[in-house]
Amino acid sequence: MSSDLYPLLMFVLLFVLLAVGVPIAFSLAAVSIVFAYFLWGWGALNLLVSATWGSMNNFVIVAVPLFIYMAYILQKTNVVADLYDTIFKWSGGLRGGLAIATVIVGAILGAVSGVVAAGVIGLGLIGLPQMLKHGYNKKLALGCVLGGGTLGQLIPPSTNMVLYGCVTGVSIGGLFAGGLCAGGLLAVLYIGYVLIGALFNKDFAPALPLEERASWGEKFRSLRGVALPALLIAIVLGSILNGVATPTEAAAFGAAGAILIGLLNRRLTWDIVWSSCYETLSITAMVGWTMIGASAFGSVFSGLGGNSIIADMAMSMPGGATMVFFVSAAFIFFLGMFLEPGAIIFLAVPILAPILSQLGYDPLWVGLVFNVLLQCGYLSPPFGFSLFYLKGCAPKDVDIMEIYRAALPFLALQVVSVVLIFLFPNLVLWLPRLAMGR
Repeated sequence: MSSDLYPLLMFVLLFVLLAVGVPIAFSLAAVSIVFAYFLWGWGALNLLVSATWGSMNNFVIVAVPLFIYMAYILQKTNVVADLYDTIFKWSGGLRGGLAIATVIVGAILGAVSGVVAAGVIGLGLIGLPQMLKHGYNKKLALGCVLGGGTLGQLIPPSTNMVLYGCVTGVSIGGLFAGGLCAGGLLAVLYIGYVLIGALFNKDFAPALPLEERASWGEKFRSLRGVALPALLIAIVLGSILNGVATPTEAAAFGAAGAILIGLLNRRLTWDIVWSSCYETLSITAMVGWTMIGASAFGSVFSGLGGNSIIADMAMSMPGGATMVFFVSAAFIFFLGMFLEPGAIIFLAVPILAPILSQLGYDPLWVGLVFNVLLQCGYLSPPFGFSLFYLKGCAPKDVDIMEIYRAALPFLALQVVSVVLIFLFPNLVLWLPRLAMGR
């Protein structure tokens, strides 16, 4: 058999294992071990050990569990409920106001957590019942929870951006700054969709009745509940963007700040501390094993010449750099329909990102586009993670097909954002250039 076919066979075997239900981390590791042993012998397994050590011996990775822990502490101490209550009181009198509040709170949650599951579940438990209670279109209500909840993928601190920066060497601070722009763009598109729908159909997203609207006094009093989280966000993001702290240092401060906010609000208990630690450990272990498997897979794939084969194919593709970009984007989008975004970062990004950089694309811009596409994966049927997060917390009469249909308009808006970012790169690059002085 031609040696050029071995890299292709690695992917074929990988998808076979995934199809029969083997977890992604162990599928990647198993394929790597099988090909390394049968092609190079026992000595090749040292390559896998080296790849594993290299991927895990990275100080920046420590930011991932710290940001996740911060997210869980804030969620379990009801900061999410405080945020929604505040935005709810300020926007309830506007037609579509509850849906807009859901999107805005989703964006703020992205800035305090970076964990998509926390955003979708938090909004599903708090915002969805309010919208359904006040007669909102069910498809819109579900879609706003999905769209708003996944903004944590883009708005920093995003754990996926930390992983992307670790894999590619792109500045995490630059990704965070661009993520603010990309997340803001998506939030504006979502809110525009709500407002236009409410403008042409008053039953689509009705305003709150007069008797249920908050007084000005209630509105201003509600701001007290979000003052400390807002300060924490400003310090964590500001320290990273201004170069005062590394992402890992800022994440440590954020985790400590979340604990302090819980103590000051008198909501922090040992049960919350323990459960947050346990859930953080669970997610971090999943990320760690996926990183190990993907590093081993990438080492063997590269050793077999897979990267060179793909690079040669890309360079000879008709349509030039633009066609290579769209094929790469379509491939990331396709993988997002089936794989967890972290796995895609470890598996596909090390292959595609260098090719696009070689073709003249700004590596930071490529990273931002890829992260928007990874966010699409959270909403893409049939296996988008956010679809199942919402199913787990939605009322029992909401079936999965309703959630699939509700996701489609917001998935379309995400694709629109990718097109806009491609046509107008400065939409996402102006803030990183300002922050990084370039």
